[in-house]
Amino acid sequence: MPRPETFTAPISFSGLRLAAVVALLCMTVPTAAGWLPWFGGRAQQVSHEESVPVVTEQLPPQTTIPAQPSPDGLSYGEAMHEGEAGHGMGGPMTSPAAPFVIQGIDCTNGCCGELGWGAARPLDWQPFAQGEYVGHARSPHVGEYRLRVDDLLEFVFRLTREETTHPYHLNVGDEIRVESFTDPLLNRDLLIQPDGTITLRLVGQVKATRHTVVQLREQIEELYSKYYKIPSITVTPLRVNTKLEDLRATVDARAGAGGQNRQARVTPEGTIALPAVGNVMVQGLTLGELKRELDQRYAAEVEGIEVTPVLLQRAPRHVYVLGEVRTPGRFLLDGPTTIMQSIAMAGGWNVGANTRQIVVFRRGDDWRLMATMLDLRGALYGKMPCPADEIWVNDSDVIIVPKSPILVADDFINLIFTRGIYGVAPFNVGTTFSFFNQLPN
Repeated sequence: MPRPETFTAPISFSGLRLAAVVALLCMTVPTAAGWLPWFGGRAQQVSHEESVPVVTEQLPPQTTIPAQPSPDGLSYGEAMHEGEAGHGMGGPMTSPAAPFVIQGIDCTNGCCGELGWGAARPLDWQPFAQGEYVGHARSPHVGEYRLRVDDLLEFVFRLTREETTHPYHLNVGDEIRVESFTDPLLNRDLLIQPDGTITLRLVGQVKATRHTVVQLREQIEELYSKYYKIPSITVTPLRVNTKLEDLRATVDARAGAGGQNRQARVTPEGTIALPAVGNVMVQGLTLGELKRELDQRYAAEVEGIEVTPVLLQRAPRHVYVLGEVRTPGRFLLDGPTTIMQSIAMAGGWNVGANTRQIVVFRRGDDWRLMATMLDLRGALYGKMPCPADEIWVNDSDVIIVPKSPILVADDFINLIFTRGIYGVAPFNVGTTFSFFNQLPN
């Protein structure tokens, strides 16, 4: 009789997990359609010089992909040859430190989004040669800088010492001398009191503020006319413009950093506080507009002072990069920054990142939420020389590099099986195979 023999082949959970991933991909073909070419056919051919798979379309036998023509009908190699031959005839300049002509694409006016490397032409790539890192002045970042919350400003105060167009009016704290050629006993030096008056012999208190020297002399002369036929009063200012001196004492930094200045940071409500004028709204103003505003305000309070605002430190700007990057987080924007530069600050993208659907969230000037989706796969893999989606980032932009469909499926399997069912009741699956072995009795 044939003797049945059985054996058990244990199947590890990783094998079930792999089978589940494949099954899930087969059920979600529309979602993972963009990834199926990676698994078979000519798409698996990988060059030894590149670490990135090159995906091409399925072509019939003995079919070649034509080189992408340039705008004038030349291929990439012909364009390079023509550029080298035309060097020295109105083409890019070279130098001993940079002797070779560089072929490239100039994305001028944003019209190169659909062009490929076949449109490369000789460019003036390194006119400063070894000085490229400092040679280019470039255009300003913005046409005019407008102040915002958390900007740090310094205000420099300077005495104008310019002649005023109207007579000086006495103020509290000014010191004057009252003299009489008729009676020397009336002579005395007087300080204008906080209530704006001075005290004279025989006549008592007299209002002095908001009067010119001539007006005050005439007033005192009239008061003394009751006692003297010809009083012969003279008023001499000894110390004037005390409000200006008080302001100078407030902003005097000559014993410290030097000069007459005051620092102020823009508050969350968009204002700054300065002596003598109080709170001033500066949100959205340029430095020139702020200077004109301050000069007008100080002219109404204190004559003879000029204020110059200086931007010491800009408010910090940040970009947030999340998702499939090596070091997600918040990064400081020190200068003009693009999407790819932001991803580079985050350490680059992880294997399996969906670089075709990068999402950027942005807040408008009125704090409304906006969003856009970018496709940077061609640029990040060196296939697209002028990507239209390589945009500039704004302050507080949130850049999300999502997972690819296969990583989403892997997370789903891991959550359901590894952490779920298998985590609660771990088990191994086995199967039994039986067959008859014809053995002689």
